[in-house]
Amino acid sequence: MNELVERLYSTGDLADDELKQLIESDTAENLAEYADEVRQKYYGKNVFLRGLIEISSYCKNDCYYCGIRRSNKSAERYRLDYHAVMHSAKIGRKLGLRTFVLQGGEDATFSNDNYLCMLIHDLKSNFPDCAITLSLGERSYESYKRLKEAGADRYLLRHESADRELYYRLHPHGMSFENRKQCLYNLKELGYQVGAGFMVGAPYQTTENIISDIRFMQELQPQMIGIGPFIPHNDTPFRDEKGGTLELTLRLLGILRLIFPKVLLPATTALGSISPIGRTLGLQTGCNVIMPNISPEDARKKYMLYNNKLISGSETAEGISILQKEIESAGYFVAKERGDCII
Repeated sequence: MNELVERLYSTGDLADDELKQLIESDTAENLAEYADEVRQKYYGKNVFLRGLIEISSYCKNDCYYCGIRRSNKSAERYRLDYHAVMHSAKIGRKLGLRTFVLQGGEDATFSNDNYLCMLIHDLKSNFPDCAITLSLGERSYESYKRLKEAGADRYLLRHESADRELYYRLHPHGMSFENRKQCLYNLKELGYQVGAGFMVGAPYQTTENIISDIRFMQELQPQMIGIGPFIPHNDTPFRDEKGGTLELTLRLLGILRLIFPKVLLPATTALGSISPIGRTLGLQTGCNVIMPNISPEDARKKYMLYNNKLISGSETAEGISILQKEIESAGYFVAKERGDCII
């Protein structure tokens, strides 16, 4: 396996059968070392922090894996108002954060772009040295265009699966596999820094599915890739399914870093939720982004996409200090800049 890793490091790609061997192997001891070397070549020891503001737990979709799916009658719904979002951003900026990520379900209340455009415009006006990232699901080309014109810089939209059959085993047929992918191409065309990604160890997922995800992203060339382990939620159809593993997630993070050397690669909250050292190991395997949650505390407790979600006091100076020490213990340091992709 080490020979395959070295070839991937040298060439940036492998044939499908070779990728399959590497993904399924647990003997590639040098993968993390090479992945770390590549991320340091382009980003040094910088770790970029993104202040996550979860603006709504309402969602019109019914994805089979998600805790805020429409059919979950036990989910606690909320929607942050303008002042709560601005207050969270103000706290985040005082803590040194240079990116705010507005994330939420596909809330029908936000189908009218006017409120979101006002919010983005005012965030940019009040924090002109910061980037605004959106993660609000599928929208029309015209909507994405208006949000970009209002000042949004980045957009995160996990494609979830590049295989049509698997996509519909994870999502109801009222959703559109083709539209999901088209949204990502629309975002690229409009000039966003775009993030795609998928769950690791999702129900029914095969190694071949993961390879198709990699091939799709090679075609798309996103600036950000977000992957994390699938974690079941008690109030979904997948409640009894086995979760994704730390080992496979780390292996894929290393592989992605070697295939996409300049990409922004988060050590996700889900990774930290399945292991107390998950994010640290992610940083040591090519990751260079962490997203501390600066949402109001009661909102963080309600935005439950999966069981046992990591909830920390990241909205406080003490919480950021603890996170900084975690990052430094892994051999890196918190960057002071916005952390744009260098592609």
